[in-house]
Amino acid sequence: MPFIPHTEEEVRAMLDAIGESSVEALFDEIPADLRSEGLKQVPPGASELQVGQEVRQRAAADGQPVCFMGAGAYEHHIPAAVWELTTRGEFYSAYTPYQAEASQGTLQVVYEFQTMMAHLTGLDASNASMYDGASALAEAALMAVRANRKAKSKRILIPESVHPVYRRVVETIVRNQGLELETLAVDPEGGHIDPATLPDDPGAFAGLVVPQPNYFGVLEEVDALTDWAHAHGGLVIGQVNPTALAVLTPPGEWGAEGADIACGEGQPLGAPLSSGGPYFGFMTCRQSHVRQLPGRIVGGTIDADERRGYTLTLQAREQHIRRSKATSNICTNQGLLATAATIYLSLMGPDGLERVATASHANTRKLVEALTAIDGVEAVFDRPCFHEAALRTDVPADRLLDALAAEGILGGVALGEDYPELGDAFLVCATEVRTDDEIRAYADAVARILPTLRD
Repeated sequence: MPFIPHTEEEVRAMLDAIGESSVEALFDEIPADLRSEGLKQVPPGASELQVGQEVRQRAAADGQPVCFMGAGAYEHHIPAAVWELTTRGEFYSAYTPYQAEASQGTLQVVYEFQTMMAHLTGLDASNASMYDGASALAEAALMAVRANRKAKSKRILIPESVHPVYRRVVETIVRNQGLELETLAVDPEGGHIDPATLPDDPGAFAGLVVPQPNYFGVLEEVDALTDWAHAHGGLVIGQVNPTALAVLTPPGEWGAEGADIACGEGQPLGAPLSSGGPYFGFMTCRQSHVRQLPGRIVGGTIDADERRGYTLTLQAREQHIRRSKATSNICTNQGLLATAATIYLSLMGPDGLERVATASHANTRKLVEALTAIDGVEAVFDRPCFHEAALRTDVPADRLLDALAAEGILGGVALGEDYPELGDAFLVCATEVRTDDEIRAYADAVARILPTLRD
């Protein structure tokens, strides 16, 4: 947002209007002994030229490494128009607007966002966004407990193939609300939940989390898992990558009846990798569960003059209804990031998003083929993947990744800390922005570095 300072004439006019002689006079009620005489330890102000030079020097020190990391945060191409429009003053807020009469444009953007997310996930309704993908999954677990009228249970089945950070966030949020999280082990060969290993009598449970793709990039057997959960009275929570939904079956079409709730991280839809955020979560559901959806929903309506209008139509949170009836204490959302996602999806369209997904999948296949052709590198799992894959080496994964980083290559995410049973494994990712030359350079670097680490 551009900063436009007030002129001396404008300041003088405002002071005259309120009857004050100076800006300092506005603070005369503060005792003199409490007022600062200046920021003595702050260095003198620098010129725009000097600040620009300093920023460029610091950026150069960081370098421009080539990123093959994923694990929930992905480097995609973002059209320049996305943030040129998103950072206009009309949109530059993380908040959902309250005054419909003053916020029709912003409300319409959120309405379009909800429409796009509902279409992308194949479900009926979407909220106005969440904090991030991890907290969205926690809210989905709480929602499943509230919405499941068949099973009066607080058990949530969550596979260990769900992002480990997400699982820790879910545990933190729900543990004091009486929910019981039960971890499902993955098949050691496929890295997925094998439906054949699920019990015939699992007991009462509120919901099953189905990641697609899962943390290892592996595709789950979503149809069989969905039908199994519904057959035993549980709801299904699809935890999904929105880019993958351009080429994979959406949660609303899983199995015979479809998932009940879908959620995920929206960062791939126009948010840059910027030192950890901010990101945003999304959540959609069936119409029958919409009263349990946390956050807010923007709806369309017609005014007295038959003109189209937008307003907040569902706000089942503690700021608007009795605390005991609130679905969540979520107090805001990530409206700015949802705006970026709306513009990104509008620019890309269904065909563009599909090209991003297919190119990412193709690049990851190239990367895996190039790396597994090297002696000492093998694929961990034998199942189809989307745009990530787990690989194993015969040297410590951390040492390999550190050596690659020293050459300007962010080679992946080590899995040993969260999954020690996988040994020296690491997760790699290649989105549509990675080139054939970069993939070859990565493989060449691994082939050159590995022998030195075996000595």
